[in-house]
Amino acid sequence: MEEKDNKTIQDFMPSAEKVAEELGKAKSIDDFFGKEGIFSRLFSKTLEQMLEAELTAKLGYEKYAAEGRNSGNSRNGTYERNLKTSEGETQIQVPRDRNGEFESKILEKYSGNTNELEKKVIWMYTKGMSVRDIQETMEELYGVEISPGTISTITNKVWEMVQAWQNRPLEKSYPLVWLDAIHIKIRKDHRVENTAVYIILGVDWNGKKDVLGHWVGDGAESAAFWMSILSDLQTRGVQEICIACVDNLTGFQNAIEAVFPKTIIQKCIIHQIRNTVNYLASKDYKPFLADLKKVYKAPTLEIAESNLESLDKVWGEQYPIILRSWKKNWPELSTFFRFPSDVRRLIYTTNTVEGYNRQIRKVIKTKGGFPNPESVRKILYLATIDIVAKWAVPVFGWKKILNQLAIYFEHDDPISFTQ
Repeated sequence: MEEKDNKTIQDFMPSAEKVAEELGKAKSIDDFFGKEGIFSRLFSKTLEQMLEAELTAKLGYEKYAAEGRNSGNSRNGTYERNLKTSEGETQIQVPRDRNGEFESKILEKYSGNTNELEKKVIWMYTKGMSVRDIQETMEELYGVEISPGTISTITNKVWEMVQAWQNRPLEKSYPLVWLDAIHIKIRKDHRVENTAVYIILGVDWNGKKDVLGHWVGDGAESAAFWMSILSDLQTRGVQEICIACVDNLTGFQNAIEAVFPKTIIQKCIIHQIRNTVNYLASKDYKPFLADLKKVYKAPTLEIAESNLESLDKVWGEQYPIILRSWKKNWPELSTFFRFPSDVRRLIYTTNTVEGYNRQIRKVIKTKGGFPNPESVRKILYLATIDIVAKWAVPVFGWKKILNQLAIYFEHDDPISFTQ
C-alpha cells in the first residue's frame, strides 16, 4: 500500500494512446472545449481515477479485492458531482463508502474551480513575461505544453473585466488628479507606431490613490484627446476636480477648463526644469540651476517672483527662450505657492503618476510591439490591479492635507464626497 500512497498525479494521467485516441476524434477546434470537449473528458477521467485511488487508500484494499469482504466498510457505488473548470462545468463520478466516512482531499482542492494553471498564466502575463517565457515556465514547472493561441485565449478572458473597470462609476469629487501619458509601440497597418496611452491617477477625499482609467490614443499626445478623456470622467460621475497636476503639454489648460472650468492647474516644475536644461550650455548648468532653485524653492510667491525677475536680469539676455518659457508658464507653474508645504510636495511635480508609469514600463518592456490597442489595455489593466492592491494606506500625512484642502476649497464636509 505504501507504493500506491506515493503515487503522483503523473501516475493517473491518461496514457499517450488514450490522448491520441481522443485527439483523433477532433474535427474542429470546438471539439476541444466545453462540457463535452476532449479536455473536459480527459480531465474527468484522470480525476475519477485519482478519487478511486484515494478511496482505496482509505479502505485499505483494492476494488473487488477479497479482503474487502466483512471489513466493516466497503465501496458503495458513486454519485455525480459538477465541477467548474476553465472551460465551464464538467461532471465526474465520485466514489463513496458504505459508512459515509470518505472525504476526498482532492475534491477540497477543486471545490471552487480548476483554473489554477490559467491563474498562473495570467499572473505571468501580468508580470510582463513573453509568450515564449510563459510556455517555457509552464513546461518546466508543470510539465504542461501550452500554445501561443491557448495563452491568448486565457488572457482574453479578462477582457470583460477590462471594460467593466474602464467604465466603472467614479467618485463625484477628487481633490487631486495627475494626468500623464506613456508611449507604447502598437502595430498598425503593417508597421509599429509609438502611440500615446493616456493615464489619470486620482486621490479621493480619503487619501486613497486610484488609477481612473487608460485611454489609447491615435498617435501623439493631443489636447483634443485629453478633452474627450475628461468628458469621459464627467460621464462616469466626476463633478469636481480641485487640482489637476499636468506636464507642459500645449493646450492642456484649455482642455481642462472646457470640462472642469473651476479646476486649478499645476504644471510640473520638474518637466519645466528638464526642458530648461535642454537649452543650457554645459558650463552654465550649475550656476544657472542654482539661481533657478531660488525661484521654485522660495518660501512665498512674492519671493519666488522677485527671484524670477533677478534670474531674468542675470541670464535673460543669454537665454531668452528659457526665461520666456518660465514667464509664459508661470501662472500654472506657481500654483503650489498658494498652499502649505504638505500640499506643495504633492502637487508641484507629476512624480506620483510617473512612479506608477515606471511600474507599468517594467511590465511592458519585454513586449515589443503590441498587436492592437485591446492587447495594451489588457496588460495595463492586469498590471494596474496588481499595483493598486499595494496602495492600501492613504497618502502620507493625509489628515493634515485633507484639512488644508477642505479649507481652501471651502468644503465644510469633505467626508460627504466619499459616501
